[in-house]
Amino acid sequence: MPESGPRTTQGHITETAPVVTAARRTGLLVTLVLGGLTALPPLSMDMYLPALPEVTGALRAPAATVQLTLTACLAGMALGQLVVGPMSDKWGRRRPLLIGMAVYVLATAVCALAPTAELLIGFRLLQGLAGAAGIVIARAVVRDLYDGVEMARFFSTLMLISGVAPIIAPLIGGQILRLTDWRGVFHVLTVIGVLLTVVVWRFLHETLPPERRHEGGVGQALRTMRGLLADRVFTGYMLTGGLAFAALFAYISASPFVVQEIYGASPQTFSLLFGLNSIGLVAVGQVNGKLLVGRVSLDKALGLGLGLILLAGLALTLMTTGVFGETGLVPIAAGLFVLMSAMGLAMPNTNAQALMRTPHAAGSASALLGTSSFLIGALASPLVGIAGEQTAVPMAVVQLGCAVLALACFLGLCRPWQAAKAQVPAA
Repeated sequence: MPESGPRTTQGHITETAPVVTAARRTGLLVTLVLGGLTALPPLSMDMYLPALPEVTGALRAPAATVQLTLTACLAGMALGQLVVGPMSDKWGRRRPLLIGMAVYVLATAVCALAPTAELLIGFRLLQGLAGAAGIVIARAVVRDLYDGVEMARFFSTLMLISGVAPIIAPLIGGQILRLTDWRGVFHVLTVIGVLLTVVVWRFLHETLPPERRHEGGVGQALRTMRGLLADRVFTGYMLTGGLAFAALFAYISASPFVVQEIYGASPQTFSLLFGLNSIGLVAVGQVNGKLLVGRVSLDKALGLGLGLILLAGLALTLMTTGVFGETGLVPIAAGLFVLMSAMGLAMPNTNAQALMRTPHAAGSASALLGTSSFLIGALASPLVGIAGEQTAVPMAVVQLGCAVLALACFLGLCRPWQAAKAQVPAA
């Protein structure tokens, strides 16, 4: 029987029964919609990856400039979340999301017509700013509906759905390039954006009732975020997740040139390898959600993921610097596969651990988590091309550095052994 009143946790209202019960009753549908929203960023970036070398020629721009189209989109998604997150805490989830989706569609359509690299960079920034609505609000909706281990499991399930996007996106991009030029990628993204907007408008109901919304303007939002950042453990998980994502984005931004230009693979081969790595990420994410969560602490699973990322980054650095002699594509691909797969342990568990501490400000917390990840990732993107297009060393070094820093933040700020002691019953 549904509850008739709100449930409170630590003095904050965390559940209003009619809203939450109705949303959970359509759980599969909500999962699909949220999966589509979280799939939008990898679709926006990964479908475009096989076309990067072609764009450099078509727009007569150097590779470093064209890579800024990725950085601009990523920076836009980071900054947009800082605006949309607090807006969703004040006005609810639906209105900011629908506005953001509409702007995303318009910006993507203009990207398809961009005559210069500079204009493409500008509208990729706008595309990212608008697309941020889907990322931040999807996480906030999950926090509205779930808590604890159940939330961690849902994030892993969400990864299964959203993880299909990076698997199929480069494959779709590669096939589009066989039929048309790079502009066709943005035409397809525009159609996807329109369809997703219609689905959100029709099927995603409001999950934040009026009595749980925050009053106040920018000042209140800033005070809320400042309070979240004052929480050492929340900040630790935020930085850990952001640095792990930066290692992932170093791969995303550098791999088209590393695999195709340095190792001579075709766009189709690159797409297949990228899809295989994404399958590894999704598979490990499902192992996390179905087997580890509830049996192993989230911090232990997270620590394992960070350790694997660190080992993969070290192996890639040794291979690309020639420590093992001349290295072919297969060993490099194997190292990247391990790194990508380990993200299935790191990403859902950092989000769950951070959001469990913030039931009173899920939108603002989600915005900080997303913004930190995308900003740190945006900083990593130019670094991977700093030595030119003929070496993979910068990619590997950036990945290793991010892994070391992520592990340091996890151990130094989150201090998981203290949480483990707190869970041990007194004798």
